[in-house]
Amino acid sequence: MNTEIAFAQSPPDEFRADAERLSNIVLEMQRCFVLHLCKELAPGNVSFPQFFLLAYLDQKEVLTMSAIAQKMGHTTAAASGLVARLENLGMVVRSVARDDRRKVMVCITPKGSTLVRRIRQEMVGNLIKIMEYLSPDEQKAWLHIYSKIYDYCQSKYGRSFAGSAKR
Repeated sequence: MNTEIAFAQSPPDEFRADAERLSNIVLEMQRCFVLHLCKELAPGNVSFPQFFLLAYLDQKEVLTMSAIAQKMGHTTAAASGLVARLENLGMVVRSVARDDRRKVMVCITPKGSTLVRRIRQEMVGNLIKIMEYLSPDEQKAWLHIYSKIYDYCQSKYGRSFAGSAKR
């Protein structure tokens, strides 16, 4: 049975109760993952938002400050502060674009890439432990559901829902 149909047929009170339970689960899971990740990042003095930016930069060759601001859901000034801290830690470098000196370009350094790889390996290890707790069918279902949620969050509607609007 399609889950969308199952939810649509649930009484409104039951649907809300399920959403509240999911809310508690999501918050607790995020707290658990974020606390562990923050402990990993603390020795390098990299904050969670800074790590998100590093991970994004690690996937791209170079980004403009405005692209970073948009991706992070910040103003350009706030993104500039985030980049400045990472630059002071030697995780990123800034330069001006060759074709337009007004454009500030940001690139991750090998030190930043090393941190991202180390944290991602740690995350994969933790997810493997969780997946071992699940049956193969549950593992596939989890991946399917998370992929669907990810697609929603990446959609135009989902991005505004996810909070990427400028603050």
